[in-house]
Amino acid sequence: MKHARSTLAKLTEVAIRRYNMIEEGDRILIAVSGGKDSSCLAWDLALKRQWWDVPFEIAACHVATDLASAGYSNPVDDSWLKAKMADWNIPFVCIDVPVAGRLKPGETMNCYWCATQRRTELMKYAQANGFNKLALGHHMDDILETLLMNMMRKGEFATMPPVMPYRKYPLTVIRPLALCEERQIIACADELGLTSHTCTCSFNLDGERKKTKRLIDQITGGSSHVKRNIFASMSRIRPDYLA
Repeated sequence: MKHARSTLAKLTEVAIRRYNMIEEGDRILIAVSGGKDSSCLAWDLALKRQWWDVPFEIAACHVATDLASAGYSNPVDDSWLKAKMADWNIPFVCIDVPVAGRLKPGETMNCYWCATQRRTELMKYAQANGFNKLALGHHMDDILETLLMNMMRKGEFATMPPVMPYRKYPLTVIRPLALCEERQIIACADELGLTSHTCTCSFNLDGERKKTKRLIDQITGGSSHVKRNIFASMSRIRPDYLA
């Protein structure tokens, strides 16, 4: 196995074991957008399925939206994604979600609305088809960005946890890439020769997350050690030294 692929595989193994993400008999639905993160996640879980300590099942689901037809983004051909899932022996399904079409009169499109609509449909599909876990491609940088955004905008010390049971649905969200930095995923995707699509929506051109990403780069100086210290601080809370 090449260097970048090996690094990602080891980091996901540490995350899965540390947070007990996979249990015997799990049926895991992987949300695949066609981007580098979820594609690398699908590749990794397909390999781990072959040798993991306990048996588990995986399938992949892609949510196609109406954003391009509504004029919010450029059209994207994700036909390659179906072929790639077949190569990795992962059952694949694509569901259409009219994100823009669900806007009520007077409402405007935004990233939160889009993400919420897609996530809800993923959970409904997972529940209807017997999956008990939903695997998302969020990585360490995503988690740190969310942490800072919540601190600065909401005054909350909160982020996307590696494992999160849902109250409304009998599902648990897992994030096996939680210990992987984005640069490591990019390197893995390059080694795998994956086509990577990013969001082309006009609302994502210079949003709050990208601003926060630049802020983290400034704070950490690009240091992996500093990033991992910030991540570790979330589980090393010292209440006596907090307001």
